[in-house]
Amino acid sequence: MKGFLKNYQMSLLLLLSVILGGGLGLILGPEAKVLEPFGQIYLNLMFALIVPLVFFSVASSIANMGAMNRLGKIIINVTIIFSITALLSGILAILGVFLFNPTAGLAENTISSILSGSGDDIVAQAEQLSVPWQLVNTITVNDFSELFSRSKMLPIIIFSVIFGLATAMAGDKAKPVKDLVHSASEVMMKMVKIIMYYAPIGLGCYFASVIGQLGTQIIEGYLRVFLLYLGLSIINYFLFFSIYAYVAGGKPGLKAFWKNAIAPTVTALATCSSAATIPVNLEATKKIGVPVDIAETVIPLGVNTHKDGSVIGGVLKVVFLFGLFGKDMNNFGAILSILAVGFLVGAVMGAIPGGGLIGEMLIISIFGFPPAALPVIAVISTIIDAPATVLNSTGNTVCAMLAARFVDGKKYFFPIIMH
Repeated sequence: MKGFLKNYQMSLLLLLSVILGGGLGLILGPEAKVLEPFGQIYLNLMFALIVPLVFFSVASSIANMGAMNRLGKIIINVTIIFSITALLSGILAILGVFLFNPTAGLAENTISSILSGSGDDIVAQAEQLSVPWQLVNTITVNDFSELFSRSKMLPIIIFSVIFGLATAMAGDKAKPVKDLVHSASEVMMKMVKIIMYYAPIGLGCYFASVIGQLGTQIIEGYLRVFLLYLGLSIINYFLFFSIYAYVAGGKPGLKAFWKNAIAPTVTALATCSSAATIPVNLEATKKIGVPVDIAETVIPLGVNTHKDGSVIGGVLKVVFLFGLFGKDMNNFGAILSILAVGFLVGAVMGAIPGGGLIGEMLIISIFGFPPAALPVIAVISTIIDAPATVLNSTGNTVCAMLAARFVDGKKYFFPIIMH
């Protein structure tokens, strides 16, 4: 019992704080918003660390990599792993909507009421740029100062990779730089540990505010979407993640994953931010035994490019609009298009709470839905945000295990087996 409490002390404390916060939110209702500032303090502290943490961890892992061909091997394996897991999640979502269509039975005249209010302000904001230019702005910036923002996660990752490559290519001349980024990475992780002492209070207050404001706003159609999404998330989380962990390391890998998955899961559930879970995921993969260079490459990269939960959400958004507008999805071509768009939406979703505007605009433009449909799927984004973030972020942890398995082979789990 002592060993259990020692291993899970922080995880149980976080879980308890979220449960208490959720209960308080239900009791207080919208008035729970008064607690939000206490939660925002925690989020602000964590978000303030994201940019330097990602830069130093990614740059350090690449700069200190023993052989450059190892980075290429990691990237190739990660790309394959991310693609396969996202595809499986999309297929699961397709099967789910055919078994339980969330729009079945909704009266056609509800469409006009759901679409009341055109949402032109949101559309105008997103239509300022075409889709190709939106993608350009997603992965690059035109000024160095713009990298110092958590809203530019993918550009800072790309910059960090290039910086690490350049440092490694410089050889011994860059040894002071290698030592600097490595030491800075260690300091960032220590800062994360210090901030985590406030986590139970911060997460509890933040979750109370979220539940208090959203708990009574779900109508029938959205409730069905939420319940379906929750069911698919549970299957993906417990079944798929267990399979991935077993493939990565057999029974020891399965045990190691579930032993360390609680903290990332609870953090994701409470914050609805994949970016906020980066430090917790890095700590979890370290305890599991994933090599540092693999973890510090996979976790930050996965925040923007690996989103199983967003893929499922993308499929449900398209299906929801198909149902409301009477589009036929009972043919192979429609199924493939829905799956492809869901996959694409998962790849471009943002890593911050409330993100996803670009992905939603892709759905609207590709299928030709009217601009007023944007607020409809924006509501879906809100109600599935928490479970989607859990799948997105915790999925990065198990994908790091898979990457370690295929890059380093079975030997990477020897520390776990020894213990």
